[in-house]
Amino acid sequence: MGVPCLGYESAVAAAVPARNFALAMTTIQLALVEDDPRVRELLQRYLSAQPEFNCVIVAHSAEDFFTQLDLSLPPQVILLDLGLPGMSGLQALPLIRKRLPEVEVIVQTMFDDVDRIYQALRSGASGYVLKTSPLPELKAAVVEVMNGGAPMSRAIARKVLQHFRPAPSQQPDTLTPREQEVLEVLVEGLSEKQAAARLELSPETVHTHVKRIYKKLQVGSRAELLGRAARGDL
Repeated sequence: MGVPCLGYESAVAAAVPARNFALAMTTIQLALVEDDPRVRELLQRYLSAQPEFNCVIVAHSAEDFFTQLDLSLPPQVILLDLGLPGMSGLQALPLIRKRLPEVEVIVQTMFDDVDRIYQALRSGASGYVLKTSPLPELKAAVVEVMNGGAPMSRAIARKVLQHFRPAPSQQPDTLTPREQEVLEVLVEGLSEKQAAARLELSPETVHTHVKRIYKKLQVGSRAELLGRAARGDL
């Protein structure tokens, strides 16, 4: 797998001292599944140094992850490389969902093509992050998904959003301006509560807009909304 352009070593060095008091806090149980040994080690060092996280599984393949799962605390969040040897990340996603229905899975990849995005979201991914993302953004994505968000790298969010922008030949009033604003913050990965704060609306109003968006676009969930957008099926 390619190595992210993250300045990993400096970020890791800066974060390590903060870990000393971490176990005194409520931590997020985290699993890493990455086949590149250098990237895997650096991710483990950086994320383990954060007081919010406890890395309970560090695996080099999907098969290794499932083996370790029998011997460890169940993770709350999994960072899953899509391009794994053997069983791929895409193949592993449905099995992970079946085994751990409450877990949040953030997929990592070097690729931003719509087919991969669509397949990952349809298979149960909670977020989609490019490996070129800086380490602090990866940390923020894990925290965000635990707060009900659906994190995506900005480049991914732009690809999804472009499918909602009507072509000149299409009717431009599929969504109202306010519904379009709500849609855009949802695609950014914000939860309904976070969207309400961003747009200065009540959570109840945002929830009403979300229901109307789902009805107009004929989707039943956020995953379906993002998946169909990435696929260009709307």
